[in-house]
Amino acid sequence: MNSRPDIVLLVLDTHRVDRLSCYGYPRETSPYLDAFAADSTLFRHAVSAAQWTIPSHSSMFTGLYPSSHNMGEHSSVLSPILPTLAERLRKAGYFTSGFSNNLTVGVLNNGLRRGFQRFVNYNGFLSSQSRQARINPKAFAPYLKLFKRQLNTNARSLQDTLAHSEGLQNLSFPLYARLGPLLEKVLKTKGNTTKAPTDAAQLLIERKEVDEGQPIFTFINLMGTHLPYHPPLHFLKRYASDVLRDKAARRYLNHLNTHLQSWMAPLTTDLDEQSKAILDGTYDAEVASQDEQVGAFLEKLRSGGALNRTLVIVCADHGEHLGEKQLMGHAFSIYNELTWVPLLIRDPGGDLPAGVQIEQFVSTRRIFHTVLAAAGQADPLEESLSLAQTSSAESDPDHGVVFSEAFPLGNLLHILQQREPQLVQEHRCDQMRRAVWKGEHKLIQVGDDHWELYNVFEDPNEKKNLYEALPEQVRAMQEHLQTFVSHAGVGAPTTDYTIEYEDPVVLSHLRNLGYLE
Repeated sequence: MNSRPDIVLLVLDTHRVDRLSCYGYPRETSPYLDAFAADSTLFRHAVSAAQWTIPSHSSMFTGLYPSSHNMGEHSSVLSPILPTLAERLRKAGYFTSGFSNNLTVGVLNNGLRRGFQRFVNYNGFLSSQSRQARINPKAFAPYLKLFKRQLNTNARSLQDTLAHSEGLQNLSFPLYARLGPLLEKVLKTKGNTTKAPTDAAQLLIERKEVDEGQPIFTFINLMGTHLPYHPPLHFLKRYASDVLRDKAARRYLNHLNTHLQSWMAPLTTDLDEQSKAILDGTYDAEVASQDEQVGAFLEKLRSGGALNRTLVIVCADHGEHLGEKQLMGHAFSIYNELTWVPLLIRDPGGDLPAGVQIEQFVSTRRIFHTVLAAAGQADPLEESLSLAQTSSAESDPDHGVVFSEAFPLGNLLHILQQREPQLVQEHRCDQMRRAVWKGEHKLIQVGDDHWELYNVFEDPNEKKNLYEALPEQVRAMQEHLQTFVSHAGVGAPTTDYTIEYEDPVVLSHLRNLGYLE
């Protein structure tokens, strides 16, 4: 790699790998990422270190698994003794910038924005920069906060009226379908997937605030495939046209978008065929819509002359259950729907060549080491863990052994215990989950005594449990898990379900994303 390249880490929040055409999905959902993949190294079996945003991003920002960085809850705070990727790069002379649409990365004071000289969060009515970069006189701060709260409340009241008015939906659903994205732009529950990459591209091209010759590190989080679902009408027509024609389909989609806490709870029965089709189609519409925004970002870099001097990493922090195994959302599972994620790296320097596909399992925690190595800031161990060293399992210091952890999400667990205690017991929602991948197999441990083994090459949907059929394989992989746990670090994240954060706007948005009661 050329010395001191610009570096982009683009995280597609809540994005399933199996909905991308470049990963084999038969529907054409991702023409822009497909083109990007042809010019990149594609990792076919990338594994997220965790099943939801905070621990997954923490692993990418520290290079550690969740048991080591101890970031498992909304109330978790990253230890000051753990340097973040942005801190390392800033110390090395990079201009560090973040453009996030997820308030858990950039608004919560949890340490994840440490080291960023410029950080903008787009979640909420007004975008806001980090205190390090914000020009906001203290005298105006109380009035601005009051204005944001009042406007947020009024806009949300309008959204609730529309959401619960079947008559308005049936009167003119094309109009209603346009109002959803419009209100989403006002409320910004999922941020702004257009403005965030546009602002990032502008920085990389125009380089305002950046010293001459200074390289840039840019982190971007996009939330297009996270609930609530309000894809643009033309994508809804293409991928989920039943929503436009059928009253029951509209009612079901509306229920998903207005009952987000139930979205995270396990189901009591399998989804019926129509509901599953509506859910899949609407999710695909969001995938295609976000793909278009990613394509626009990459084209801006290309036309502005920045792309060929920039290492670009595109990945997801985790996936999403869409009814499989009677599960929804991303709270209480460690199955492939959540842990198998896209990972593509375009490296103009050639350490990760274009058009190559890596088949072995790799962890997204190694994005940390890959970025440091590309920036020339990795020590020998970190250099060895760069994803550029994964041409074969033999040359890989991880030897193709990868782990993931899913701690019970305390806020949601508390809600579920109050409302559906039988589901907690049936699905072991209060149990710690870990998984290890090696070769073609994946071993899952739930609590102390529940085990599942799958051949994920032959059975990627994890339907046939081989635990009893392959005892020797189980024992070998249990040893890997035991070694991992004994060396992982400080222990399990707290499962305290309260959040020590006073801003009601932030709490409102956490509720509207389904994380709080």
